[in-house]
Amino acid sequence: MGSARKMAYNITEDDNQNIQKELFCSPELTKEIHLQLVCLSVFNILLSLTAFFGNVVILIALHNETSLHPSTKLLFRCLATSDLCVGLLSEPLIVSYWMSIVTGRFDICPYALASNVITSLTLCSVSLLTLTALSVDRLFALILEARYRHIVTFKRTMACVIFFWVVSVVSTTSYFWNYVITVWYRYIGVLLCILVSTFAYAKSFIILHRYTRQLQTDYQPAYQPKPRHLKRYISAIYTALWLQFALVICYLPFGITEALTSQIGLSSSFFVVRESAATLVFLNSSLNPILYYWKIRAVRQRVKVIVKKLSRQQQS
Repeated sequence: MGSARKMAYNITEDDNQNIQKELFCSPELTKEIHLQLVCLSVFNILLSLTAFFGNVVILIALHNETSLHPSTKLLFRCLATSDLCVGLLSEPLIVSYWMSIVTGRFDICPYALASNVITSLTLCSVSLLTLTALSVDRLFALILEARYRHIVTFKRTMACVIFFWVVSVVSTTSYFWNYVITVWYRYIGVLLCILVSTFAYAKSFIILHRYTRQLQTDYQPAYQPKPRHLKRYISAIYTALWLQFALVICYLPFGITEALTSQIGLSSSFFVVRESAATLVFLNSSLNPILYYWKIRAVRQRVKVIVKKLSRQQQS
């Protein structure tokens, strides 16, 4: 594996398709790593199943849950849907890409790769935008209080969700005719989402800290949340923050390998590292249902009911 030569490249919008075919579907690059690709394929098949079934259960639980605000529940459902699609589409497509390499089907390899790239970029974009919206939603719930339900309505949130899907699909499908648009969308979009989320969480914790200090004094302004609601605000913010943290941890290694690939080129060993980092991205879709179950009490109770019903059906 160490004997494979490195292949350097510079991506331009004119030669992008040739780069994919000659580099990422190169027999010279991948001939010594078939075993590693098979292992990654098996692991991703397992992740595909856990992501699909885990998010199906979460979507059922959210559908039957009435204690969450409709707008917040819609954002959680959007995130769970994108994670479900990762298990249903992205992971099978990347497995088909790896298997086309292992079996020597380099005629279909570029098509499998392009399908995976488009699907994965779209779903990752939706997830990132949705988590950013969740951070803003939690800030609005904190600062608007009683006005929150009148301002952050289900219809407005639905319009945002539709916008997330449309802009994600349009920007990533530009990959076929202008790769530069896709690259700049990734860089600018990720940066803006990080900045907005960071501001929203920082502002939320500053407000919560002020409220907590005011509770310890006799001065309690009219806009301060009632003490019994303060704990719920904190729990909701930490839930969204945990989801954001999991996404950053899972996505960061792939972002680093992408940056290194464009600078130092590819070797067989680094290609395995890059594809392993892509697997870590997909792992996020299997982790999120666990975080829903752990951090959202209402969802946890609904999931328990669903599991009990399934157990009774199997026993009968």
